[in-house]
Amino acid sequence: MTDEIHTDEPPDSRRKGKHRDRRTIGPVPNLEEHVKSDWWRGIFNRLYLKTDGDVVDDQQITEREIDRIAQVLHLQADEKILDLCCGQGRHTLELVRRGYDAEGLDQSHYLIQRARSTAKKEGLQVRFREGDARRLPYRTDTYDAVLVLGNSFGYFDSVEEDLQILMELRRILKPWGRVLLDVADGEYLKENFQARSWEWIDNAMFVCRERSLSLDSQRLISREVITDVDKGVVADQFYAERLYTPEALRQLLERAGFSGITFHDITTESQRNQDLGMMERRHIVTAVLKKEWSMAKVKGRERAKHVAVMLGDPAKADAMKPSCVFDDDDFYTIDQMKAALRELPGYRFTFLCKHDTMIQDLTKLKGKVDYIFNLCDEGFNNDPRKELHVPALMEILDIPYTGSAPQSLAFCYDKSLVRGAAKEMGIPVPDACFITPGDRTYDVGMKLPAIVKPNTGDSSYGITAKSIAHTIEELSNVISSLRTTLGYDRSLLVEEFLPGKDISVGIIGNPSGYCAVLPIIEEDYSALPPELPRLCGYEAKWLPDSPYWKIVSRPADLPEETEKVVVRCCLALFERLECRDYCRFDWRLDEHGNPKLLEVNPNPGWCWDGHLAKMARYAGLSYPEMLGRILKAAEERFGMEQETGAREAGKESLPADFTRQTA
Repeated sequence: MTDEIHTDEPPDSRRKGKHRDRRTIGPVPNLEEHVKSDWWRGIFNRLYLKTDGDVVDDQQITEREIDRIAQVLHLQADEKILDLCCGQGRHTLELVRRGYDAEGLDQSHYLIQRARSTAKKEGLQVRFREGDARRLPYRTDTYDAVLVLGNSFGYFDSVEEDLQILMELRRILKPWGRVLLDVADGEYLKENFQARSWEWIDNAMFVCRERSLSLDSQRLISREVITDVDKGVVADQFYAERLYTPEALRQLLERAGFSGITFHDITTESQRNQDLGMMERRHIVTAVLKKEWSMAKVKGRERAKHVAVMLGDPAKADAMKPSCVFDDDDFYTIDQMKAALRELPGYRFTFLCKHDTMIQDLTKLKGKVDYIFNLCDEGFNNDPRKELHVPALMEILDIPYTGSAPQSLAFCYDKSLVRGAAKEMGIPVPDACFITPGDRTYDVGMKLPAIVKPNTGDSSYGITAKSIAHTIEELSNVISSLRTTLGYDRSLLVEEFLPGKDISVGIIGNPSGYCAVLPIIEEDYSALPPELPRLCGYEAKWLPDSPYWKIVSRPADLPEETEKVVVRCCLALFERLECRDYCRFDWRLDEHGNPKLLEVNPNPGWCWDGHLAKMARYAGLSYPEMLGRILKAAEERFGMEQETGAREAGKESLPADFTRQTA
């Protein structure tokens, strides 16, 4: 905080020590007249950390605030975060302690030096910069999230300057980046401010405050007279902050191009709990930025590998999704993928999603792209039965592509066929009964409980908490209900419901060359109510309001021999079912801890928060690195397919830390 020192005494009397320096201007009739337009340049100093220390210098408060922020923004470890107006870096440092990639910027030289000093003492690798929030020294499309915390928004004389900050945030945020503002509740403070107050800071210092509304009633003007009982008045300072109402803040964010604007509660805590001032009542507001990538992001990559990315069609219906259309979560997932790909050096990407023109688009691209990154797990025209049609078209056009070929997708789409292949190979599977569309009577011939699922399908469609039957009567009801939902032309699989751990295995690479088995994960069902069956079905993947949304994945705790058996079987199935480049295998343990195969998923979900990404994260791979390794696996395979005996040369295109696994 600035020290505004005023004195009427002659210099010689001060030098002789006859009178104490006067550091206050006494009573003033109009506080607003004494507020400088750049009051914020000098006000944030050592005195600020004392007068506001009960809120801004309490580590426990900081930790709880970061808990809340991480929850609200769903922060991920591989995201880039900017803590704008970071002060002494308390939030930035706490984010870095927790493993986030965060950095901070503030205009206060004193506070930035404090932040750097703390980081150095703790051995934290974090960057702090001095700068003006209206002219940020960062590149376009850099950050996944920007935080403006501690009531640091609204310092300037005009709303247009605040808008200028938001426009800078718009520039530096990636598409689908998020902003979080921690701001005072303007309506509450306008109606409840105290014209005069005072509080003890410690045993030797107290602060007297005066407050008034600005002439236009849009800002709260404050004066602080800080007094030391031994030294007298040490500062007399004035400042002003804009009182934003939720509606005014919403309109400002919308003007800057943000959407999805949501207000959240946040508690102001203080051990001193005397005069909280502007921090007395506040809220946090979050918003999402939907924008296109800047062209500057791809400059200079014309000579890089040109890869076309094939996706589902967001303009068409998708029966697998709860609303049957692509929603904001889907678009966010796509933009997370695009952001990750743009971090990969040596590539240039084109994105294809219009299925009505897919044939023409691919024909035009033939010979102009190195290959296709096939992420169209929705299927042609978003029909999961036509997932294999997309690579089949690439086969016809003779364009290389990532992932499994049509035959493999056809094999694995049919759960009963996968079971047959596994049994033929001596790989254990649960007891099951296949029910054709025409079956009206059936003898399941297995112990209950059982789970009823579509024999063909994707995205756990048709697999819910109501899919479990404990009696023959329940089984009949579940089958009837599922037929009503899916249609009577679909075959069903009745499978014993295993009570043991639910595990998944991921593979990136190809057994004929180099491949890596990612850390096995298991589903943690501890947050589920005890009456709900333990399964990771449709609710867990698509319905945020469901109790199943609370399921988390963690590294599997398995006996060494069990893990070896599972990995050996997965590698054998990968080869037998002609999977390529990447794949996921789902298993479950029985009551004795014996593993049994449930499904094989070639071209599994590629999204940033999917099972494959979780396994990669436990292997120390970021989301961009995971996608990059899938690309490298395909590139190595292309090389081996094109040139007999070129395997040794092809190995160099994959990272050295890939380890060969054999069945």
